[in-house]
Amino acid sequence: MCYDALMRTTLTLDPDVAQKLRRRMVQERLTLKEAVNQTLRAGLKTETRKSRAPFKLRPHSFGFAAGIDLNKMNQLLDDLEVEDSLRKLRR
Repeated sequence: MCYDALMRTTLTLDPDVAQKLRRRMVQERLTLKEAVNQTLRAGLKTETRKSRAPFKLRPHSFGFAAGIDLNKMNQLLDDLEVEDSLRKLRR
């Protein structure tokens, strides 16, 4: 793909972004085109400089027996509470 040609597009800005651009245009005596291009260049440049270390997941053994689904712990707790309530009712 070649991006050397000028690109015309319709851009819808959020109100807070439009207000900041207007302020910048007045302060620096820029056209809308200049303000948008400078702001985008600065943002894109900043984005490429930030390199984060990859996230590393460290597994941890919780000591549960095989077959225990940790995603269903609330269901297990509910079942245990029901069993406890039934045990109390039988007394």
